[in-house]
Amino acid sequence: MVRVVGIHHLALVTGSLDRTLRFWRDLVGLQVRSRLGSPGYRQYFLAAGGQTLLSFFEWSGAEPVPEKDHGVPKRGPIAFDHVAFELGGDEELFELRDRLDAAGFWVSEAIDQGFVHSIYTFDPNGVPVEFSVAVEGSDLRTVTRFVDRDPGAVALEGVEPQPGAWPAPEHPKTEGVRRVYPGAGSEYFHGREK
Repeated sequence: MVRVVGIHHLALVTGSLDRTLRFWRDLVGLQVRSRLGSPGYRQYFLAAGGQTLLSFFEWSGAEPVPEKDHGVPKRGPIAFDHVAFELGGDEELFELRDRLDAAGFWVSEAIDQGFVHSIYTFDPNGVPVEFSVAVEGSDLRTVTRFVDRDPGAVALEGVEPQPGAWPAPEHPKTEGVRRVYPGAGSEYFHGREK
């Protein structure tokens, strides 16, 4: 059975790694863990707590997306609402709120969501960002809440993966024919060109 153990990295795009680093490294306080690059290609990784990394590709001509309010429905093509980063406590939440405000970024007041206390802002690329602190006794990772008054039929099937919901592979690749192909960045770790 496939076992998801966490988010390895979230890959986003920027037109300016300099501007992005000023926000995420210098204002928010994330440590740069890797800088990969060659002419026309740069990808940086920042430590985002636990084992999670935040990654940015720098693409020439990329422009910040129009700001979309967090959690507010939008019609038309969309794939993403916001990313939420966990902080260590309410004191850090208010400290970061003050830092964002002093740096000229729009930032919401602290909001009690019941299970988290949150502030909302946008990074220089227009990415909607939430910083949150789990509320003791209400953390959704340890305390479940099933309060949807109109759940769909699939949700009512239960919380565990449902066997048979998707077809099984007819011809799975065996260990002898499996291959991992080199991708962008592999040359920085294996010392060979793609």
